[in-house]
Amino acid sequence: MGKTIYSEEYKRLLDFLIEARGKTGLTQQQLAKKLGKPQSYISKYEHGERRLDVVEFIAIAKILKADMASIVKALSG
Repeated sequence: MGKTIYSEEYKRLLDFLIEARGKTGLTQQQLAKKLGKPQSYISKYEHGERRLDVVEFIAIAKILKADMASIVKALSG
C-alpha cells in the first residue's frame, strides 16, 4: 500500500481541509494562530510535507467548523 501520506485518500483529506479553510476565509497565518502553531505548520500539511494525526485533524476541523463525519464518510468510500 505504501505510505498513506501519498495515498489518494490522504490527498482528498487535505483538499477537504484546504477547501474548509477557504470557506471560513481564514489565512494560513490566522489558522495557525488559533492552533498555537507557526504558519509553516499549516503550509506543510496542506502541501503534503507533514502528516496530520487524528488529534490534529480534529483540532483543525473544529476551528474550521468542518463536518468531520462527512469528511470521514467521503474518504471511506
